This record gives sequence, C-alpha cells and structure tokens, in this order.
Amino acid sequence: MKEPDGQMDSQEVISKTVGFVKETLKHAESGHDWWHIQRVWNTSKHLAELENADMLIVELAALLHDIADSKFNGGNEEIGPRKAGEFLNAIHVNEDVIQHVQKIILNMSFKASLGTVEFHSKELAVVQDADRLDAIGAIGIARAFTYGGFKNREIYNPEIKPNLTMSKEEYKNSSAPTINHFYEKLLLLKDKMNTETGKKLARERHAFMEQYLQQFYAEWEGEL
Repeated sequence: MKEPDGQMDSQEVISKTVGFVKETLKHAESGHDWWHIQRVWNTSKHLAELENADMLIVELAALLHDIADSKFNGGNEEIGPRKAGEFLNAIHVNEDVIQHVQKIILNMSFKASLGTVEFHSKELAVVQDADRLDAIGAIGIARAFTYGGFKNREIYNPEIKPNLTMSKEEYKNSSAPTINHFYEKLLLLKDKMNTETGKKLARERHAFMEQYLQQFYAEWEGEL
C-alpha cells in the first residue's frame, strides 16, 4: 500500500526492512545475528510505547543498528549508517527519518560513549537501552562468550587485569579475555541506562551477572 505521496506506509517499510536484515545477517556471528536484532527490536517497541517515542524511527534503528557492525568491518564506524541509509533511501523513506536513524546507529554503541557524543534523542535513548539490555543478564553472558570464542580469546587469565580506564581506541583494539569484558563493559551498563524501565531491567540482569561471576571464580579456584 502506498501513501498519497508515493511512499510506502510504515508497516510495509518495516516488513521490507526485516527481510533486508534477515538476508544480510544470515551468516552473522551468532551474538550479532537476526535473533539479537529481533530481541532488540521487540524491547525497543516496548520501551518506545512507554517513552512516547517515534515508533517508526525506533523500529528502523533497532532493526538496522548492526547491519554492518564496525567490529566486523575493520573498525569502520561509518559503514553501518551508510549501508542503512542506502537501503532506506532505496525504499523511499523520508530523508529526515533516514538521517535520524543513521545518527542513532552511529552514536548508540558502548564504544561511542567512550568518546564525545553530540547527538541525543528520545529514540536513541530507547534503542540504546534495548541494545544494552541484550548485552547483560543471561543472554548477555552467552553473547560475550560466543564473541570471545569467535575471536579465539581466552575465557579468563588471572594475570591479565581488566583495564578500567580504556580510551575508545583501546577498547576497539582490545583482545583481553572474556571475563575482563564484564568489568570493562557489561557491569558498567547498569549505570548508563536512559529510561526508567531500562534501569529497572538492567538492575535485575546486573545482579544475575554478579552472581554468575561469583560462581565462576568459585569453580575456577576448585571450591567444592
């Protein structure tokens, strides 16, 4: 169905975007695949309703936020927003919507927060919270070790201490053990949430990660 100006209605835009993302990410690393996108998309929609955010912008940003993740593209932080913009332009989405979605994709990652973030919007806050929630708790733990295995990283090395004062470039180039990632990112996310619902959910998932780490260290030390 077309709108009077020839543009597709929102439902068709979302449907085409879902198809594009599924096809593009069909061979993606399993922590950043379609299922990750779907979880972030569903959570984003829930938060958007509570925050009265623009639903179309939120859904498109959630669906396209990892369409070309920089860590799988040589650290290039421009390729994701560009690829998203090219797709949205091809299906004739309004230019203002495209630009907003691109800014969200460019500014929503944890590593972006280690630099200067000059763009803020209610929609960015929603999608960022949804993405961060998927990085913590039970699924976040699974994703962390999946990515660590993908990069052939050690699970844990007591001789390599977490770097708690990393710059953006240090974070991007880190090859530290996966357990370090809990201290360098995952356990920091609770205090970086934007929405009240996001903060509440993050506290619950944060507590689960703390419990997991206690169990991990007990087993590592051979406690019976």
